[in-house]
Amino acid sequence: MGRFRRGAAVAFGTALALTLTACSGDSGGGSAAGSTGGGSTSAAPAVASGGALDLTGACPATVVVQTDWFAESEYGFLYNLIGPDAKVDTGKKRITGSLVSGGKDTGVNIEVRFGGAAIGYEQVSAQMYVDKSINLGIVSTDEAIQNSASQPTRAVFAPFEVAPMMIMWDKSKHPNFTTLVDIGQTDTKVLYYETDAYMQYLLGAGILRQGQVDGSYDGSPSRWVAEDGKIAEAGFATSEPYIYKHELGDGHSYDVNLQLVNDTGYPVYGQALSVRTGDEAKLAPCLKKLVPIVQRSQVDFLAHPQTANGLIIKAVKADAASVWNYSPGLAAYAVQTMKDRGLVSNGSNATIGDMEQSRVNRMIQILTPIYAGQKKPVRSGLTPASLFTNQYIDKTIGLK
Repeated sequence: MGRFRRGAAVAFGTALALTLTACSGDSGGGSAAGSTGGGSTSAAPAVASGGALDLTGACPATVVVQTDWFAESEYGFLYNLIGPDAKVDTGKKRITGSLVSGGKDTGVNIEVRFGGAAIGYEQVSAQMYVDKSINLGIVSTDEAIQNSASQPTRAVFAPFEVAPMMIMWDKSKHPNFTTLVDIGQTDTKVLYYETDAYMQYLLGAGILRQGQVDGSYDGSPSRWVAEDGKIAEAGFATSEPYIYKHELGDGHSYDVNLQLVNDTGYPVYGQALSVRTGDEAKLAPCLKKLVPIVQRSQVDFLAHPQTANGLIIKAVKADAASVWNYSPGLAAYAVQTMKDRGLVSNGSNATIGDMEQSRVNRMIQILTPIYAGQKKPVRSGLTPASLFTNQYIDKTIGLK
């Protein structure tokens, strides 16, 4: 299904030290049932009138972005766009505030909505077609290909040069494993989320074997712990390795090694910022100004993640009813892993956020027969140009 996120996961985190006075109030300013009381009193920066940073008139009054999971540092570039007047609505599972760039108010607001449980673990592309108030959504390449016929989306910015999805194993239990090919030559069980399209690729390529993979993984570490790390497991390079070493509790700690799925020949663009294909023309004036601001936000977040990470941690803590925990240590680890593994980078040029036609074409080649076999044919004549565009990207913006 190519949904690119963990399933109904429960991440076991340490107690969070930071708290937040959360505020009700959606993009319309009304009170929401289930929201916590109180509100942010921080004033937004002064509006940058005119020029590239002024989004007034070009963009909707509130730019609505749908993510595919709970608040976490993988979306730091989005939370970095929210000004100091950020308001968390724990009832409607979203954060709203002034959309800022480099500390300057752009004249419009941004609303970042949580995914996962907040949208019933539905794909973001599906949610975008259910709720037309969403302007942009987080959609990976495989999900876009899968839904190209019925719910088409087009990516305008790729926050990850290399997708963080991976399969990991315990170093002490499997000291001879270095790649997934090594796992495939044994009877080691591999847990994964059953609708992840990449598994069909790994099986078809002969990297893993049908008899050893188990699609019942729900994101919980309970099976891993019960097996004392003897199995392999899918996840994100930016989260599970840290959680399994530091945050499982009850004396459980596992030092893992991993291989990125990208490195097996599955060059998916993960969590790309995308629009409904039919709405792109209407949003084009906004995208021309907004996408470069998003590019700069990713650069700024990698350089100075503290403010956005603080907002993420506080927002998670504010929702006491949620199963999701997010610690300062995990947030810092996520950012460092993005840097160390080159998950966020300029790629083959000096530009951040652009996409390569050859990679998207390779994904079409991989997934078209897979989805056909699942009786979910992709759009006839699908091309990379249907799935992404670099026309809004500022080629001068990149990591230094």
